[in-house]
Amino acid sequence: MPSSSPSREGKSLDRRRFLKFGTAGLVVVGGGALAGTRLFGDPTPVGPGGAAVSAAEAGRATTGKVVRRQLRAAPATVDLGGRTVRTWAYEGTVPGPEIRVSAGDQLQVRLVNDLPEETTVHWHGLALRNDMDGVPGVTQDPVAAGGAFDYSFVVPDPGTYWFHPHVGAQLDRGLQAPLIVDDPAEPGDYDQEVVLVLDDWTDGWGESPEAIVERMAREGMDMGDMSGMDMGGMSGMEDMDMGGMDMEGSMPSADQPLGADTGDVSYPGHLINGRLPQDPFVITSAPRRRIRLRIINAGGDTAYRFAVGGHRLSVTHTDGFPVVPVEVDTLIIGMGERYDVVITTGDGAFPVVAVPEGKDAAPAQAVLRTASGATPAPGARPGELTGQLLRYTDLAPTETAALEAREPDRELELALQMVDGGRQWVINGVPFGEHTPLEIRAEERVRLVMRNESMMFHPMHLHGHTFALAGQAGPGIRKDTINVLPMETLAVDFQADNPGQWLVHCHNIYHGELGMMTVISYRA
Repeated sequence: MPSSSPSREGKSLDRRRFLKFGTAGLVVVGGGALAGTRLFGDPTPVGPGGAAVSAAEAGRATTGKVVRRQLRAAPATVDLGGRTVRTWAYEGTVPGPEIRVSAGDQLQVRLVNDLPEETTVHWHGLALRNDMDGVPGVTQDPVAAGGAFDYSFVVPDPGTYWFHPHVGAQLDRGLQAPLIVDDPAEPGDYDQEVVLVLDDWTDGWGESPEAIVERMAREGMDMGDMSGMDMGGMSGMEDMDMGGMDMEGSMPSADQPLGADTGDVSYPGHLINGRLPQDPFVITSAPRRRIRLRIINAGGDTAYRFAVGGHRLSVTHTDGFPVVPVEVDTLIIGMGERYDVVITTGDGAFPVVAVPEGKDAAPAQAVLRTASGATPAPGARPGELTGQLLRYTDLAPTETAALEAREPDRELELALQMVDGGRQWVINGVPFGEHTPLEIRAEERVRLVMRNESMMFHPMHLHGHTFALAGQAGPGIRKDTINVLPMETLAVDFQADNPGQWLVHCHNIYHGELGMMTVISYRA
């Protein structure tokens, strides 16, 4: 990878520069000893201050229980519900097999890489030890084709999480699965639990994810007169149609999309639990039962508007952390976000839908069946989709989930910007690989001010921490991924209590691969 930035004019981006997290220009800690197979009991912390990384984990409360799993990543032929595709998957299924543990368990997972290229696993949302975070070139060497790697860490917090690769655009294949962390102290005020994984699908059907990245890097988006806009400059935007979003970043009315352009990719299919609407995933239950739905957006480029026909949603958790329950009709879930909701079932068969927000595409659809009756037809659009829409500001953390009130010790600004009409996405003017890590100090309260200077969604994800939404009248909700709307500024606070090098990036896989990532770094 070149050590200096190429000219903005007519540049052709090097595919490996973004797809493989090349080493030049990165702060790489650790070396070849991490490649190939590593055995349990031989942890070699990679983040800044390796001993401190081990010490931070040693201070976590543990159950003393060890949960062991093997995870094989390999090419697979998968039936998506009437459409057979050749893709890459964990253990041959899409989604991959759920891993379920309790908070405080030691999770040991051997990744066996039978893919034709290197890979890793990132445990999305977990505040785990830094050397297990799965980011090649930042926390570990990538696991070579034919190699293996043993992930081993204490699982710190209960909630709904998931895992996926952090190499190139592999996330937009079939390599993703739920990680559910139970809380033994939770009362469990529901009768049934169902995990729903939402996904946009192209691999083996439309363009491959790698071809999409290469095309975007080569051609950019079709932005008309905006194609020459540099560094996200927004002059003249006052006359643009914002798709109903007001300029203070609040949500529009429920029947309008959030912004003019929510994603770049037109996917041929949208899935719930690996199934197309023509042969949907079915939730089998009975009337008047309380069902907890754990909803994960594993999509690469699509935010979804979620609703269950004939039912209201009682929102109980976001990104794993509990909130004071709020009833709504519909919610929007950005890439990488998770929501837990509880519904009380009616009598019949009902559509469970996830509409691609701002995209002209048929929704993903499952079925909730509690009695006999006709199955809802594919493409159902229940009235709840245009009902009461959840806003972040509607939610408040429970007392146990609230971040302790404290003024920030440090403020970091993250300007989210577009260059060359979408050929490159940057943070503070530079793409990943040309960035300088943002240095902070342990135990600081850090405020991230994220300013979206583009016309697109940016679901921003911070590794290794949860943050609280700042600027609220009371405590802000706890999250690790938050959707920053077009032209919106959001501030979040986190506690620097988990030393290491931590990625912060847009979870639109194509924005990330084209540069919208940086690193926050600190030692104990």
